[in-house]
Amino acid sequence: MRIVSIVGARPEFVQAAALSRALRERHHEILIHTGQHHDARMSARFFDQLDLPAPDLNLGVGSLPPSAQTGAMMTGLASAVAEADPDLLIVRGDTTSTLAGALVAKQLLLPLAHVEAGMRSYDRTMPEEINRIVADHIADVALVTDDAARARLEREGIVRGVYVCGDVMYDEFLRVRERAAAALTAELQALTRAPYDVLTLHRAENVDDRARLATLVAAFADPPRPVLWPIHPRTAARLRAFEIAPPPGVVALEPLDYLQIVALECGARTIFTDSGGVQREAYFAGVPCVTLRETTEWTNTVEAGWNRLAGARTGEIRAALHAAPARPAAHPPLFGDGRAAEKIVAVLENEATAALVRAARATRAARAYAATSAPAR
Repeated sequence: MRIVSIVGARPEFVQAAALSRALRERHHEILIHTGQHHDARMSARFFDQLDLPAPDLNLGVGSLPPSAQTGAMMTGLASAVAEADPDLLIVRGDTTSTLAGALVAKQLLLPLAHVEAGMRSYDRTMPEEINRIVADHIADVALVTDDAARARLEREGIVRGVYVCGDVMYDEFLRVRERAAAALTAELQALTRAPYDVLTLHRAENVDDRARLATLVAAFADPPRPVLWPIHPRTAARLRAFEIAPPPGVVALEPLDYLQIVALECGARTIFTDSGGVQREAYFAGVPCVTLRETTEWTNTVEAGWNRLAGARTGEIRAALHAAPARPAAHPPLFGDGRAAEKIVAVLENEATAALVRAARATRAARAYAATSAPAR
């Protein structure tokens, strides 16, 4: 089977690494990078470390306003995917690349598989929420991480083509965690010898509003132990523009590669983040997480007691900084058994998916025949 896989941002690179290895054992995958994350620290290094094959095409879209970015991606993807003539197209997660890839698949009458389907924060002010809802409702194959995600789709009327497979990010985390510490630089090794916390911030609602960003940064003033903060390029630009400096005790770091961030996560006392991917990685590592958002799509980690929502509430953030970390006795397998990629490939090879591929091929052939045989006017 010929399969086009769309990636564009850090979590998608991690997801694609696990799935591409499994797919390429028996199928031909064409990997298209939209260029959504174009900084080498957020893109090229991830491909190298994850043993992810180089993209067959990089659209190089880069940073643009959301509507312009989506349009540029769709324009590039439409011609590239049509030329590739795949049997099926895969998108993953909830990024602008997810939305653009999903829409192009349907415009080209291609079966669409959505990895990490069924996640909801129920906050439609988040672009990611809109992206995942649209992708779910037009996907032919919904590949969900757990039964809770399956139940959410069922409540929205999506019951066909839904498969519980686990989380491919967990597959990759298990593969690399033992060797992650070796990727730390001498500086990072020195910083991690004593207890520390980790902070990440990048979402628009947190970093594009000067007052909110200033409140969040100020909440980490005078921490009881170092707070290691790998600063996302978007966040770094806002800090400069707003003239906000990390307070004493917060160690500003350049963006880290995947192995380095995994190593920091595994050794942290508590992780503070607004990232969906980092929330999951905190759970994988068995480290308490404080989410700097009002909502999360990863409600299962909150329900399990390993994650709490603090928003930008200074008191809650500082309480988590100064109190003993909440480590529940139970750590249930919320994200599968580390074999999600194998299960996804099995779904893509089953008879139901094969029937979708045959039907889509027949529809495209019929449309093409009708277009070429129509009488001239």
